[in-house]
Amino acid sequence: MNGTIRVGNLFGIPFYIHPSWFLVLGLITWSYSSGLAAQFPQLSAGLALLLGLMTALMLFASVVAHELGHSFVAIRQGIDVKSITLFIFGGLASLEKESKTPGEAFWVAIAGPLVSLLLCGIVTAIGVTTAASGPLAAILGVLASVNLALALFNLIPGLPLDGGNILKAIVWKITGNPYKGVTFASRVGQIFGWVAILSGVLPLVLFGSGGNFWNLLIGFFLLRNAGNAAQFARVQEKLTGLTAEDAVTHDSPIVSANLTLREFADERVISGQSWHRFLVTDDDGQLVGAIAIDNLRTIPTALWSETQVKQVMRPITESTTVQSDQPLLEVMQLLEQQKLSVLPVIRKNGVLVGILEKAAIIQLLQRRTQPNPA
Repeated sequence: MNGTIRVGNLFGIPFYIHPSWFLVLGLITWSYSSGLAAQFPQLSAGLALLLGLMTALMLFASVVAHELGHSFVAIRQGIDVKSITLFIFGGLASLEKESKTPGEAFWVAIAGPLVSLLLCGIVTAIGVTTAASGPLAAILGVLASVNLALALFNLIPGLPLDGGNILKAIVWKITGNPYKGVTFASRVGQIFGWVAILSGVLPLVLFGSGGNFWNLLIGFFLLRNAGNAAQFARVQEKLTGLTAEDAVTHDSPIVSANLTLREFADERVISGQSWHRFLVTDDDGQLVGAIAIDNLRTIPTALWSETQVKQVMRPITESTTVQSDQPLLEVMQLLEQQKLSVLPVIRKNGVLVGILEKAAIIQLLQRRTQPNPA
């Protein structure tokens, strides 16, 4: 999954770590252990390093808790959480689908910052009630401040941050159009991205020093992901109202189960059709299997005239088909998730409509985005 490493499950949710996380873990450990060693000279180098590592791990545990906040609210809404991933900029909970209403989307988005604010309060309360001092007090102070910063940073009203998703939900509620919400919040996210980039570059350009590398990274992260969100929203909007049947390929590769292999070869293969795999239907037009050109090689040519397609075909499971009235957007997501390029489309009674190709969806999108001639 994009180079990530699966390390287990969290409450049934697959948990991944991106290799970039180890770099950040090392940097935070080294940075904070150095700070502890300077602040508390009585600490040995080994103990300072150990405390630095423990602090770094607790900081990332706070990030995981933040993502679990999103995840638990989504699960309560009937939305599956595909994974939680830690990477260089923090964490990401990947949801199966969007919330159904702007109100539900709002609560999924705000749950993460609320968890971070809660953790900030809990850690602060622990520090006050226990009268912690020394390195323990310093570590508790860092945990509280980082959780506060995590909440406030994520509340910036631009995608892909939580604040952007909150803004998206608000615009969705006002306009009644979720895609307008995404587009608006994406534009705001791009503005914040440029602001972050300029804040990282301008001091260096104007004064010859003071540039901020992290601001540059965050700015590019916001620009890229906000742009991707806006682009995907445009695709979603164009596919709204379309079903799988709308993108079925004309003259799909379909053959009757009762054909002999000789008839099949003459009509479909020798005739010059470029398909390498054909769907097989019975007398009622229902999908019963599939046959590939390579399957012909398993039968001697002398037997082709007395062997029917149904004797050679391979069965097709229902899980590899889509219903004709299924939203095209869901079909596109299914193709991406399962790394498929083609899916058979059937009606509820099992009758085959044809095949749906990923290329056909792309062509349909292109036609719908072309301006109408005057």
